[in-house]
Amino acid sequence: MRAARRLLRGPLSGHRDFRLFLIGYAASKTGSQITLLALPLVAALELDASPFHLGLLTAVETAAMLIVGLPAGVWVDKVRRLPVLVQTDVLRFVAIGSLPVAAAVDRLTLAHLYLAAAVTGAATLLSDVASQSFLPGLLPRDRLIAGNGAVATVQSSAEVVGPGIGGGLVQAMGAPLALITDAISYLLSAVLLLRIRFREAAPEPAADRTLRKDVLTGVRVVFGHPELRAIAVTTGVSNLFTSFLLAVQTAFWTRVLGLSPLEIGLVLSASAVGGLAGALLAGRLASYFGQVRLILLSVTVTSPFAVLWPLSAGPSAPYTFATGLAVVWFGAVTYNVAQLTFRQTVCPPGLLGRMNATMRFVALCAMPVGALAGGALASASGPRAALWGCAAGFLCLPLLLLSSPLRKRSKRPPDEATPVAGEPDHGKARST
Repeated sequence: MRAARRLLRGPLSGHRDFRLFLIGYAASKTGSQITLLALPLVAALELDASPFHLGLLTAVETAAMLIVGLPAGVWVDKVRRLPVLVQTDVLRFVAIGSLPVAAAVDRLTLAHLYLAAAVTGAATLLSDVASQSFLPGLLPRDRLIAGNGAVATVQSSAEVVGPGIGGGLVQAMGAPLALITDAISYLLSAVLLLRIRFREAAPEPAADRTLRKDVLTGVRVVFGHPELRAIAVTTGVSNLFTSFLLAVQTAFWTRVLGLSPLEIGLVLSASAVGGLAGALLAGRLASYFGQVRLILLSVTVTSPFAVLWPLSAGPSAPYTFATGLAVVWFGAVTYNVAQLTFRQTVCPPGLLGRMNATMRFVALCAMPVGALAGGALASASGPRAALWGCAAGFLCLPLLLLSSPLRKRSKRPPDEATPVAGEPDHGKARST
């Protein structure tokens, strides 16, 4: 997390409330990475779960996110966002914390595990939508790109160190007790968030609003705005082929390249390091190129490196594959920081929740489709052929962006973004 502290000494120096937000975010994301490793191990080692039940564990969490996806934005736009962040942290603390307690008294079951995964998945999605909608009020507009970069840095850092910490805790304490660390991380995050002094103004109630109308408003905000629509489509296609890759790469590493577990771990670390570098440099690159140009360049320059995956062969295969992962993930994180900041800039505060939830929903829907397609193609034609299909998908991403209104938008000054038309916003925020 040292990289994030360096960012706080730059344009975000002296911003007490953002510092509390970021430390809490770092704690919860690191804990989540521990659970990502420990939860399936609890199912496999403590409950003797079959491969089907392990797959069902992931499916339950994803299904919960999809069910909550669009309504989450409606709720986030009707209330202050900071209490949502605190409540979702407390909910995850209870859900994850109940597992080691149940294991200690020999009452842990697969049904309990599924319930905890579903609650945690739904609460995480709510928290992510609320945090993306809260940040534009917490930070001035000229510091938003630095703030998003710091958040992305924390996320990438957690992905680098979290699995290692989780593996060590599972080895030393056992999988159920390792989950205590994640539960405590959520509690710590809630305590830090409660110390934030910044308060949003309460949103104006609307008597004629229904869930259906509010959900459709979020969909229209995204798909009725030409630039947001281009970002949604590009992000959805990107997530589709990312899931495609995740479904294929393990079979390619083990069955085609014959990599050892250590080599596989090092290859995976390359993607996390590439993502961390992208998060650290996103703010500087945005200042130099501009947000929209960075959206275009981050994808256009790095996506072609996806062809290194199917080209990996011989003694240099791990290094070739790792280089492709590192560069593509560098571009992905840089793109995410730039496009998120752009979305927050053009969307009124009162619509941020629904806009962010719609974007998240599009991304989530694309993921199972990509995973199924990758698995099917790998089974029918082999892992290397499937990776060629994956690389072809990544090569299409620059075409989607360069043929969109974002290309024309990149030639205009930064303050001439096409605004989102919609309802009155939350009003001016105040600090107390």
